Amino acid sequence: MKAMVLYAHPCPESFNAAVHETVVSTLKGRGWEVDDCDLNAEGFMPVLTELERRGYHDQPVNIEPVAEYVDRIRKAEALIMVFPVWNFGYPAILKGFLDRVFLPGVSFALGDDGKVRPNLRNIRKLVACTTYGGKRTRAMLVGDPPRKCVTRAVWHVCRPDKTRYIALYDMNNNKEPQLKAHLARVKREMEAL
Repeated sequence: MKAMVLYAHPCPESFNAAVHETVVSTLKGRGWEVDDCDLNAEGFMPVLTELERRGYHDQPVNIEPVAEYVDRIRKAEALIMVFPVWNFGYPAILKGFLDRVFLPGVSFALGDDGKVRPNLRNIRKLVACTTYGGKRTRAMLVGDPPRKCVTRAVWHVCRPDKTRYIALYDMNNNKEPQLKAHLARVKREMEAL
């Protein structure tokens, strides 16, 4: 299996970095080929420019600015997203990746009837490993947008056989036992993928 690990946290000492390392090392330990896409380390530019937006529907020209990333995601059989939830959403660099790379002709096909049809059918497994500063109740009160984006919007363009959303809530209050238990859960989930 080939996985694209899409990692979006700027600080190498963060707990998300530990989650990222657990994901990558577990998959490699299972013999998976891992495309470790650290968006910050790679200097991914998340801003959808005016020119890109104007050419958004012009296929295949729309792919040119992000062709390397399109090629990488098209080769993946699994997409594992590792990110923190900030302000009840994705970090800007991850949102920018979705804006710039999940293009018409890449992640979806737009039919003559205006309906979106999935186009990343090569992705058979979709996983999000994420952390929230607050409790789950708080996230639920605002509708938990990141969970819905992964399990509905990203899911829709892939239609994977397996989808997992692995969240650790209440990071503002978690201590070492909760952090270790979460890393163990991430490892188990990657072993079962």
